[in-house]
Amino acid sequence: MLAAAVRLTVERETTDIAVTDITDAADVSRKLLYLHFADRDGLLVAAAADLLARELLPQVDEPTDDLRAQVLVLARHFAGHRVFYRAMLTGPCAFAMSRALNDLFGSLNRIFVREQYAGLDERTVDDLAAFFIGGASLLLTEWLVDGADPLRPEDLADRLLRVASVLRAASPEPPGDHLP
Repeated sequence: MLAAAVRLTVERETTDIAVTDITDAADVSRKLLYLHFADRDGLLVAAAADLLARELLPQVDEPTDDLRAQVLVLARHFAGHRVFYRAMLTGPCAFAMSRALNDLFGSLNRIFVREQYAGLDERTVDDLAAFFIGGASLLLTEWLVDGADPLRPEDLADRLLRVASVLRAASPEPPGDHLP
């Protein structure tokens, strides 16, 4: 069902797809879809999460000190699936899709916040990470939806890294790292 949902979204360039079209394409019953997912939008968000988990996360999880290379992996994934993600981020399940992206990348942002802003309580770390991922998600969405064809992953990477460098420069010095 997940693959059928992605395939139909790409073919039609919309998430406005009848449940029967998805179940017919997956050769399953409507009942099965509703047993696993609350509705069509739940299926579509699950399909996006599955695509991210299968294709992007294994590459992002590979350890590297090259932040630009890691951001380029992310940008290339989204550029390669632009039609699908554009439909997801502009259709009726856009809020659920944005929330799924925020949840997915939130843990990475919490690591960044802890490293850059030492000594914050966990609630503030979570709030600041959510604030940062909201901005990064907006940049990603604008790039996917409004970016010129063909998308250049380097453009998104440059934007995200430029913002990250400003945030790093604006972070307070960690305790003990300054001279008296």
